[in-house]
Amino acid sequence: MHKPLRLALATATAVALTGGLLTFSAVNATAADSTHVPQADFNGDGIGDVAFSAAGAYVSGHKNAGQLVVLYGTATGVSSAKRSTISQNTAGNPGTAETGDAFGSETAYADFNGDGYDDLAVGSPGEDVGSDVDGGGLVILWGSASGITGKGVGIADPAPSSHDYWGKNLAAGDFDGDGKADLAVGSSAATIYVFKGGFNSSGTAGGRYTIKPAIQSGNGANGPLNLTAGDVNGDKRTDLVVDGFETETSYGWNRNYYIPGTASGLSLASAQALKPGVITAIGDINGDGYGDIVSGAQWDTTTSDGTAIPDSGKGGKVWVTYGSDGGPTTSTGITQDTGNVPGTAESKDWFGYELDLGDINGDGFLDLAIGVAGENIGSAVNTGAVTVLYGTSSGLDTTSGAQGFAQSTPGVPGNDENDDMFGADVKLDDVTGDGKADLIVGSYENDGNGAVTYLPSDGTVITTTGSRAVAPSTSGVSTTGTPSFGANFAD
Repeated sequence: MHKPLRLALATATAVALTGGLLTFSAVNATAADSTHVPQADFNGDGIGDVAFSAAGAYVSGHKNAGQLVVLYGTATGVSSAKRSTISQNTAGNPGTAETGDAFGSETAYADFNGDGYDDLAVGSPGEDVGSDVDGGGLVILWGSASGITGKGVGIADPAPSSHDYWGKNLAAGDFDGDGKADLAVGSSAATIYVFKGGFNSSGTAGGRYTIKPAIQSGNGANGPLNLTAGDVNGDKRTDLVVDGFETETSYGWNRNYYIPGTASGLSLASAQALKPGVITAIGDINGDGYGDIVSGAQWDTTTSDGTAIPDSGKGGKVWVTYGSDGGPTTSTGITQDTGNVPGTAESKDWFGYELDLGDINGDGFLDLAIGVAGENIGSAVNTGAVTVLYGTSSGLDTTSGAQGFAQSTPGVPGNDENDDMFGADVKLDDVTGDGKADLIVGSYENDGNGAVTYLPSDGTVITTTGSRAVAPSTSGVSTTGTPSFGANFAD
């Protein structure tokens, strides 16, 4: 039986807390930005592009085979008019679309072959490999002047008998500072494989090593929850944050680790424990040259049996841990009851369900988009919302200037409906080429079909003028079943 991964529509709770052990019924997408906010440019036109999953899509009659969609940036933003839609049946893509493969569940971009075009690493963690059920698959699809066309190479699992779900976590960066893109790959085990020195046309990397942070791979934890890359200590080498469960207690509380990059790669010897969260973004909020770590702990303060959960807030909490030349330093917690943050902290709001950083107004300070996917509005349950907080030299401004968006906000496409989970993923990227980050929002619109909503920057704030929704039906994705179109953006 294939693990559902991100395919199930989370209409009950994204995080079920029972008996003191956190059990995640729907794993979030990975959010990541470095100090300089690298955004994908798959076709080399200088405008940001957005790639995302439709991992539950039917392909040639195969349920949950999965597809990948790339929307290319233009002067007027993103739409289905300029896109690529790719499955494992697309010419040049290794593999074949099969039931439960979940192709596109996880993605990460970088210029892996050094040709000037960003490439895309794509996981299909439900892939059966021979007799290895759910062994998982991983490919790199090459960028080109035509964008992502489906041409690529497979990256074999080095230890298939040691784990399942190969490729379920991905993060790209330059962990050793040699100027070549590296790729970190997770699975159901705690061990993370790092391919270094880029990849050649046959998919061979310049080298490989492993790290094994102190996270659980048993008790349903299934290895890392997320991997996030960014330069926290300002040394021009990419660091890695691993979201997972700690091994020190029988409860298995959520625990994150910062693992710095060094000249020889990621160093566990200098790892530091962080505030909790199952989704993380990294970027320079206060403009001091160091990447700050933002983690979303979207659960409530107690488990169903009343056990208190450390460092959590009612309805979710976002932790900001500021970077320095020595790595992570002080942390600040933000909830919907903080200052003038939009909304009110309520049970199962899932504040911090998703996160991303980008510079909306071009002031040099990164701004934060927060998914509040469980927000109830009026009678609409789990309809979802997105909060935007702006960066300053003092960090995120929670007293003024914050913005809140839902599908009932005037000018935003759609309506507040049960279980839309608007904010199931968020992305801040410049997709118009004006140097300002625009807001892209994923949701589970229409019973899990999914949708992607584009809200542009007007140069100062996010605006609804020029907004649009992109649907699976106009993007080459079947709405049979629950394709979950837009549930996971590439980082």
